[in-house]
Amino acid sequence: MCRWLAYAGDPIFLEDVLVKPVHSLLRQSRFAEENIVVGNPVIPDGPFPSNDDGFGMGWYGERPFPGVYRDLRPAWNDYNYLSLAGQVKSGLFMAHMRAAYQGLVQRTNCHPFRYQNWLFQHNGEINDFLRIKRDIALAIAPDLFPLIQGTTDTEYFFYLLLSFGLTEHPKTAVEKGIQFVENLRAQHHISAPFTLTACLSDGQQLYAIRYASHGHQKSLYINNEQLLLADADAGIKLPSNALVVVSEPLSKNRAAWDAIADNSFLTVTQTGGVKVERLYGVSL
Repeated sequence: MCRWLAYAGDPIFLEDVLVKPVHSLLRQSRFAEENIVVGNPVIPDGPFPSNDDGFGMGWYGERPFPGVYRDLRPAWNDYNYLSLAGQVKSGLFMAHMRAAYQGLVQRTNCHPFRYQNWLFQHNGEINDFLRIKRDIALAIAPDLFPLIQGTTDTEYFFYLLLSFGLTEHPKTAVEKGIQFVENLRAQHHISAPFTLTACLSDGQQLYAIRYASHGHQKSLYINNEQLLLADADAGIKLPSNALVVVSEPLSKNRAAWDAIADNSFLTVTQTGGVKVERLYGVSL
């Protein structure tokens, strides 16, 4: 129940996609249009426009490890968000607006999460997480578990992926992590779905996942070539190799955006390459 964005391409100021577009991520923090809740056991089905339980930005620069800024205030009420977005320039970055379904509203629960050169952020939830939290914790490598600082299902899942070999084989680790959670859901008779619309990066490439146990999958889009020319409707003019993966289109011009297929794993490079694979399957 969040909104997020990730960018790969020639370096731009973060504000070029986080602030300036007509439906920027900043606007989505207050007026999300596609944050639809379906099948949540404690929240009625329907739109959930507000994502104001904290935010974060993570970016890669000239050093091997990414910079991260996170705060528990709404992004639209944090001057530092605008200041940093207007000054930081990067060719690989991500940002996240949080709507806290579970987990406390605190800085350590804000995305993205960082481990060495890796960043991870997530929209969705492991429903009934507290019922299987201990099982997940026991599966996390002993040397990694002490690094967990927050209480969210997202951070626990990130460290589960790291324990399953994320740094060597990202797609395989994600598939193992999903299957592990699905097995726990079955063992504990949890009917509400596990939804995973997530992004991670090692500083060289972006990886994006769109998955749900069943039913409604959280929205996720990537720009197509029409946006690269310049989407005047959004106030966007990006480098020719720019790729933006985002929860909702940054403009009203839907022709400039392609919905990412259900149950997909994307690999995005800074040179404009995109590889789309089916989870547990072959390239699409």
